[in-house]
Amino acid sequence: MAERKKIPIGIEDFAEIINRNCYFVDKSFMIRDILDSGAKVTLFTRPRRFGKTLNMSMLQRFFEKTSNDNSYLFEGLNIMGAGEKYLAHMRKYPVISISLKSMKQPDFETAYETYKDIIKDEFARHKAIVYKSGVLDIEEMKRYTSFLNIDAEYSEYNKAVVFLAKCLCKSYNKNVIILIDEYDVPLENSYFRGFYDKMIDLLRSVFESALKTNPSLEFAVLTGCLRISKESIFTGLNNLKVYSIHDKQFSEYFGFTQHEVAMLAKYYDAEEKLPVIKEWYDGYLFGATEIYNPWSVLNYILSLSANINELPEPYWSNTSSNSIIYKLIRESGVSTREMVEELMNGGSVTVPVYQDTVYADIDVNSDHIWSFLLFTGYLKQINAELRNNILYLTLVIPNIEIKSIYQRTILQWFREKTVADSRTELFDALINEDIETIEDTICDWLDETISFHDEQENYYHGFLTGLLSGFKGYTLKSNRESGDGRPDLMLLERRKHRLAVIIEVKATKEFTKLDYWSNEALQQIDDNRYETELINDGYQNIIKYGIAFCKKSCMVKKG
Repeated sequence: MAERKKIPIGIEDFAEIINRNCYFVDKSFMIRDILDSGAKVTLFTRPRRFGKTLNMSMLQRFFEKTSNDNSYLFEGLNIMGAGEKYLAHMRKYPVISISLKSMKQPDFETAYETYKDIIKDEFARHKAIVYKSGVLDIEEMKRYTSFLNIDAEYSEYNKAVVFLAKCLCKSYNKNVIILIDEYDVPLENSYFRGFYDKMIDLLRSVFESALKTNPSLEFAVLTGCLRISKESIFTGLNNLKVYSIHDKQFSEYFGFTQHEVAMLAKYYDAEEKLPVIKEWYDGYLFGATEIYNPWSVLNYILSLSANINELPEPYWSNTSSNSIIYKLIRESGVSTREMVEELMNGGSVTVPVYQDTVYADIDVNSDHIWSFLLFTGYLKQINAELRNNILYLTLVIPNIEIKSIYQRTILQWFREKTVADSRTELFDALINEDIETIEDTICDWLDETISFHDEQENYYHGFLTGLLSGFKGYTLKSNRESGDGRPDLMLLERRKHRLAVIIEVKATKEFTKLDYWSNEALQQIDDNRYETELINDGYQNIIKYGIAFCKKSCMVKKG
């Protein structure tokens, strides 16, 4: 029996996947379709961790002329049966392959140093062939060496890619293929770090020279999450063809299709988990193709191979900073918060969506945030319509995994907000047994945050935990997680044990039941004699509260 293939978690090099006998979901017909398209410059926009880097590596291995014969890497793949028309291009071109995904530094100076290192590494990768060819003149050799030594002038780095293309074209006597992966990472990073304009200026110069005025270019392929507007970075680049998540062409090449997931699950004896995989990691729509998140599917299949009863997790949440969704929640107004609540409670929102993105627009027009959330994988389109020549999309949260990211991000935002804002009024009201102020303060906070109703008591328990944590001289004990029959929250004076507050939380979907459930909460405290342990510990004053919640309202009863 043949050895089962390994699951390639985190491996983005096509050759490594094949050489290490890893499971490879065959996307090689992408090579055929790129050649058929005839586009000079192609940009693919897809969310993070949907296979962009792996596909770029596959393109490099197929097209790049090397001293070693890499054709064995493609044995058994679809492209090998596509015909001589396509195989004639195999291993025939010099290839420049650079990735900008590491340009995430806190300031422009260090980001620029990283870019210089990226350029140095690619010049070094081609050094042997270029030097051996002997086709460069003295000045060109001097210039080439300056990039290897990282001592070229600033203005030279704007034209480094086009210069390398010229050198390779002369060395191979063949036009060059340029692959630029994750081109928008430095733009997103610089926007959130405050040096966006400087980064735009750098990349605009690089792309214009390499992709627009480059006689040595055969064709180029770029990948990223977002389509950055031509006006900001691709000025005058009329030969650019963009394939976004809306386009039917190339829709099946990023992420896993339903058939591919079914085959993967069958191979690893996990077919019984297909409904769970679909519920957690499906839900994306690229063109007309239903797509699963490949990163999360592979991680879950790996966990199932060790334990078929392993529970699913939000694996994708660990792959990026989630800065965009954080910004949405942190700076949202009332209407935006209400729309996020609607999404989290299983509903949809209909909003204008802009195909071309300019990061600065987020600060001018909050509507642009929905475009970011859609194109970065946090929302899914279910309907489209034109209104006054503006595209409006109806959007939903695609699956349980993404919903969990929203929930955790909201709780993080709320914790930060509660630290920044004063909570003393609520604390004082609890200590002084001021029921009206407790209710008013909690309701004010509920208006300011975002709630998700399916969590019910767990959500409101976490909500109160955020409000009551960290007061000097007091310990907050939370027992919901332990399930040991203790009250939801206990606020305890640490040193002299004079005061203890017991809080039991209930939730209802009916406003008319608030009175009933707040009384039930108090009754639970008495029936379970929650105060007994506190009395034994020497607490002299014990205050008991039953708090019932319904959406953004609450009722407080004191025992």
